[in-house]
Amino acid sequence: MAPPLCTTSGTSADCALWKRILARELRLYQLRHGRRLSTGGAAKLLSHMLHPFKGTKLCVAATLCGWDGGEKQSFSGPRLFYVCSDGTRLQGSLFSVGSGSPYAYSILDQGVEWKLTVDEAISIAREAVYRATHRDAYSGNFVDIYHISSKGWTRRSREDLKEEYYREKENTTLAGILI
Repeated sequence: MAPPLCTTSGTSADCALWKRILARELRLYQLRHGRRLSTGGAAKLLSHMLHPFKGTKLCVAATLCGWDGGEKQSFSGPRLFYVCSDGTRLQGSLFSVGSGSPYAYSILDQGVEWKLTVDEAISIAREAVYRATHRDAYSGNFVDIYHISSKGWTRRSREDLKEEYYREKENTTLAGILI
């Protein structure tokens, strides 16, 4: 079982700090118990660590995703959790976090079906991040795509979407000239 992946949104210093704290605690758990903590357990741990800071200026929103399963776990399969700085922990099948979320959800809500191939899912995820980064001034330009399976996770690609915007703009301009 691979460790869960964590993406964050919020104040960069807060996010970096809490990702390091969570990584440390997950490693300590593994050393103490001889096994990795499940994705659900990692989300619960992060939630419990963040809850005392409810009402402060702490700004962290995290999604944790991974593949849980094994001899000591009752559930086997993909897991996805959202945890925010007030300690809220939600389990779901689709999350988008951050200021670009409304733009990403507009693509995800139209395109996500549960019978997609891996390549189709990657294409939709990439498009969702592209739209979010293009429309939201606070979203970055890069998209990192990971594929999670029962064998663990693999990084599929890292892409700077700024170039995609200029290609799309050029194609739109050329199409307008041809009409």
